[in-house]
Amino acid sequence: MMRLVRGVLNFPNDLRGAVVTLGSFDGLHRGHGALLDATQAMARRLDRKSVMLTFEPLPREFFMRDEPPARLTNLRERWRLLERRSLDAVLVLRFDAALRNLDGAQFIALLRERLGVAGIVVGHDFRFGRGGSADAAALVAAGVQGGFDVEVVPPVLVGRERASSSAIRAALAAGAFAEAERLLGRPYTMRGRVVGGRQLGRTLGFPTANIRLRRRRIPLGGIFAVRVAGADGGIRAGVASLGTRPTVGGVEPLLETFLFDFAGDLYGRELEVEFVAHLRDEARFDSIDALVTQMQADERAARAVLGVD
Repeated sequence: MMRLVRGVLNFPNDLRGAVVTLGSFDGLHRGHGALLDATQAMARRLDRKSVMLTFEPLPREFFMRDEPPARLTNLRERWRLLERRSLDAVLVLRFDAALRNLDGAQFIALLRERLGVAGIVVGHDFRFGRGGSADAAALVAAGVQGGFDVEVVPPVLVGRERASSSAIRAALAAGAFAEAERLLGRPYTMRGRVVGGRQLGRTLGFPTANIRLRRRRIPLGGIFAVRVAGADGGIRAGVASLGTRPTVGGVEPLLETFLFDFAGDLYGRELEVEFVAHLRDEARFDSIDALVTQMQADERAARAVLGVD
């Protein structure tokens, strides 16, 4: 069973000597899949455990705290996606001032002394150390000197496009879900547990399953045709709002999903919402009646897109 380890001080002895891959892994796209494949292949060759080392917050969020870039996945979503693999552990390091200020040699020493790594797998553009002063080539050189294996994985191309988190964010922002799916290797989804809300949708005839977004920013927003897993063992069609709900004075970003022809209780359930098509941008309406009229139109549009009567 894959284990979650937080911090190097909690790294268990039975994982020392593992093969470790390093990175943010936001979205767990095809490029990240190549890193994980290489990590598990090296671990089998060396007869070692396989570990993914990642960070919270993501490094770019630490450096851009005033206006952090959008996230594709939170830690829970990455964990759920990784459950489909056979990694031995995920190690999460807190990216803070102390970690930021390690130079390249000190970061390598942390990996060697605290984790006892037998092998490291990184992408071709991996940089580390204070100010990004060290790169994959420096890691290879350190491996030769220190006696541990290093594999540098080349970029993964999908057609002529490199699979990258930034390319996927751009595709999602443009509503290009087919392009995002090609780069991810799967449809784009958000996942979370349904929480209680004001139940305003129920009074308007559109009871919604509300999921709080545990990320600092999201790469898309508006009204969407969606498919949802986790409600009743199957895949349900629906329409979702992703935003702050300006008509009713909302502030916190929320994913609200109305499942077609469903009357069950979803509180506490973990749902996975697949975004199929962008229907329109979020808007503020002058009245609740105008909002309901638009919601009815959104339902009709989503049913047409999804082929649901």
